[in-house]
Amino acid sequence: MRAVILASGRSQRLQPVPDKILLEFCGQTLLEQQVQQLVNQGIDELVMIYGDHNSESIQQIADKLTLKPKLVAQADLELGMAGAVQSLAHQYKDNKPFLLVSSNDLIADTGLAALKSAIDANVSTSYLLAKEVSEYFPGGYLKIDADKKINTIIEKPGENNEPSNLVNLVYHYHHNPKALFAKVDASVKNGSANDDLYEQALDALFQTENYYAIGYSGPWFTIKYPWHIYPMAKHIFSRYEPKIDPDAQIAATAVIEGPVIICKGVKVLHNAMIKGPAYIGPNTIIANNSLVRDSFIGANCVIGFNSEIARSYIQNDVWTHTNYVGDSVIGNNVSFGAGSVTGNLRLDEEVISMNVQGEKIDTKLIKLGTVTGNNIRIGVGTCLMPGITIGSDCMIGSNLTIDQDIPNNSFVKGENTLAIKENTKTISVRNLN
Repeated sequence: MRAVILASGRSQRLQPVPDKILLEFCGQTLLEQQVQQLVNQGIDELVMIYGDHNSESIQQIADKLTLKPKLVAQADLELGMAGAVQSLAHQYKDNKPFLLVSSNDLIADTGLAALKSAIDANVSTSYLLAKEVSEYFPGGYLKIDADKKINTIIEKPGENNEPSNLVNLVYHYHHNPKALFAKVDASVKNGSANDDLYEQALDALFQTENYYAIGYSGPWFTIKYPWHIYPMAKHIFSRYEPKIDPDAQIAATAVIEGPVIICKGVKVLHNAMIKGPAYIGPNTIIANNSLVRDSFIGANCVIGFNSEIARSYIQNDVWTHTNYVGDSVIGNNVSFGAGSVTGNLRLDEEVISMNVQGEKIDTKLIKLGTVTGNNIRIGVGTCLMPGITIGSDCMIGSNLTIDQDIPNNSFVKGENTLAIKENTKTISVRNLN
């Protein structure tokens, strides 16, 4: 079966993280993880749609794959999925059915197996995989007949207005690609230039072609916003068997608890503790008295003396020393000066919001730290407040409180002004009992 992976997205809602499909999880990019799952389910022909912004990275990944993909450039990125389908149509005239897959998503093997089973049972029918939800999700809901034939997709209908409990996932099997291509061309010609052009084409297609919903109740993980990265890391980690590489050096007084993957060349020094689930990438050092818990750390990092990393996703070449990094997403080549910390809990313990493309988005999270790009230096004693972002290629000065987002290529400095007055409060001795 031919699979087409949509890998041309620009991850605009993920900034300052550059490209979601290039994020590494357990030593492989998200794109490689997805390809491996498709191959395991019997995909024997692979097409990747890419954009100018990630062509070099996609080529590097393609060169590593055992199943070599056909690479197709998307001409107009502004057209979203519709533009990707149009670029595909220009390359393929054989009308061979294909499975269209979003590079944002990962599901359990059972979901793909159910879809493939339906296709094998009736190869002349088209299918959409749909997530069965028990509470409202702001996505595209499928309106279906009694036999699960799809009538339409209703985007974000609002709570209590859902036409079914089935939310569209971008695992779409198109039996008649020429019909799809024609509807997409019409949608692009007659519709407005937005990301819904592909869905508009699907709605038109449902009137002339038979598309059926395949319900799926298993886990579904997607990366739309930065705070989705850690749950994706945790899901991918759960698919691997715990393992400590025999080449890793674990001190006698170090403590390892729970499921962990510790890679080749790792050093865990005296009195350090790693509490799983945790992934420690190749050649990383977990130094004396450090604590890593529920976190995923890339290659060539130094988690320095007396540092704590909690519920965080850390990429490669990151250095810490006596730091606290909690509920954060940290890019490549980031250094934390001694004593700098990420705040991850508001003083009032309310839900944290994050600015995304100029809009404040409710993350629905009580705990959320910092999200960074790549190539950053943070000075000693600096506090990063909950939910802020730091762009790539930045230097942040010492002893600062960073309570606003920092754009790319910034040098940040500031002043501390002391206000000294008489203390009128009694300072009591704390009772340890």
